Amino acid sequence: MAALLAAALLLFAGQTSDATTAAALKDALKLASQRAVAATSKPGGFLDDPNIHIHLPGKLETMATGLRAVGMGSQVDELETAMNHAAEHAAAEATPVFVDAVENMSFSDAVGILKGNDTAATTYFKKTTSAPLREKFRPIVDAAMQKVGVAKQYDALVGEYTKTPFTSAPKLDLNGYVTDEALAGLFKVVGDEEKKIRKDPAARATDLLKQVFGH
Repeated sequence: MAALLAAALLLFAGQTSDATTAAALKDALKLASQRAVAATSKPGGFLDDPNIHIHLPGKLETMATGLRAVGMGSQVDELETAMNHAAEHAAAEATPVFVDAVENMSFSDAVGILKGNDTAATTYFKKTTSAPLREKFRPIVDAAMQKVGVAKQYDALVGEYTKTPFTSAPKLDLNGYVTDEALAGLFKVVGDEEKKIRKDPAARATDLLKQVFGH
């Protein structure tokens, strides 16, 4: 954060132009979002990252435990794997939404981010891109889940579970859950990348970032 505060002092002292500062912040936003998309959309981006891995929702925990107890653990794992792969497919489509948010960022937004905390840019992204990302992600998640037969897997597991006495099928919009978790995971990684750019000189990949945030 020290480097960011130093940049702010330069800004208010007139040593760094408003245009330069705003451009550097846009570079930082684009860089953080591009890295986050690359990290989450690769094979295993969600599945292999314990920080954003999508687990079965709480509503399914009882069902999953019961199915594992009767030897159906592998089928439960297959369902969870498919959910994570669907999130990876969806994350790949996030870049244009992020770029649009960056291009439409006002200078007052830029100053607010500059003076904000270590994830102020990520907060800006959440505010400006959550709705369009959710709209873009949902059909991709739906298609990915359908392609790998998640709906059939889920229905089959629920069917097996409800054969057990005194149980009932959990009511859940599984695709909606995966969509929301994909967004949460993507923003988590964007936030991590933003912190790196603010604190780690090696993470500042452009000359403009090095000029404003320090070498």
